[in-house]
Amino acid sequence: MGMYISFTAATTEELDRAVKDPGWADEYVDDLYDSDDDPIPNRPDAGLDKAWAGLQFLLDETDVELEFMMDGFLIVEEGTLFGYSVKDVETVARQLRATPWERLAEHYDPERMVEDDVYPRTWDVHDGSLEWLRSTYDELVEFFGESADRGLGAFMTFSF
Repeated sequence: MGMYISFTAATTEELDRAVKDPGWADEYVDDLYDSDDDPIPNRPDAGLDKAWAGLQFLLDETDVELEFMMDGFLIVEEGTLFGYSVKDVETVARQLRATPWERLAEHYDPERMVEDDVYPRTWDVHDGSLEWLRSTYDELVEFFGESADRGLGAFMTFSF
């Protein structure tokens, strides 16, 4: 197992209901990943898997103001479900679209990432780590861009 972050797009109505009824939200978001009966056709989603902390390390070195564990608004008290308003999604999308992967990649430093104890602490042993981060970043940019273009907010789940 491990610590995972994933995003799925959400309507304003879904986010409003989630704030009022966190129990509903927790179950609803879980069901979205397993259901073929989604009220939003082709709902955007992005699974950062364990790459989230490596991406955070790289993002922290740029002017992108995105902190996975601090942004959005708390829905479930245990810190496992957060919401991002439509405005939040638009802001993140704009920043990510303006930040090419190459700007992040220049800050990739496996030795420092291990020294800084960046999760999952395998940067020095996996030759494909940089490509893994790149594909995850591409997925993140696509998720926020598509969600913003469609006027959607987002749920962020943190599993540990």
